[in-house]
Amino acid sequence: MLCAGGDLSVERLILAYRRGIFPWFSEGEPILWWSPSPRLVLTPENFKVRKSLRQSIKKQQLRVVINQDFAAVMQLCASTREAREGTWISPAMQQAYRALNDEGHGFCAATWMGDRLVGGLYGVHLGRVLFGESMVSLVPDASKAALAAVCQEAVRHQVALIDCQVPTSHLQSLGASLISRTEFVEQLSQHIP
Repeated sequence: MLCAGGDLSVERLILAYRRGIFPWFSEGEPILWWSPSPRLVLTPENFKVRKSLRQSIKKQQLRVVINQDFAAVMQLCASTREAREGTWISPAMQQAYRALNDEGHGFCAATWMGDRLVGGLYGVHLGRVLFGESMVSLVPDASKAALAAVCQEAVRHQVALIDCQVPTSHLQSLGASLISRTEFVEQLSQHIP
């Protein structure tokens, strides 16, 4: 943790993300700002699409839609986390990130099974960097399908880096790796104008 306080304005969020800092706090707490080291990052072309994932997507008839359901994906992430262990995706965070998305700095992938939203992910997009905020799966592999689609689009649009924030064995198994905070901030300066 770096500091506490401030606000969740679009301007402050953009300034923070440009420096590798993100808010993470529970409702009722002051806004807490974080920049972990090491940092987990994914180079889009290094995402590992296993045969089993392709088979799961096909078998379940999962369909991923990019950048069309931001508020719905964020709400799904919040509601599923809140039901399990509580969530940092409070109403204030949802409002702030919807405003960021309205300004053209959000991204999302929504995974659908028929007419039911069953997973996805959302985050922040600045320059050639995507900052992942949260993922959710209501059925097996729904979030992986979303991440695979995001990586495919990211390669097409020459995105250099996806910030996964904190280490998880799940994301590391999909191709993410750890770098120092110093290296992460250097990469941000190269890829965000």
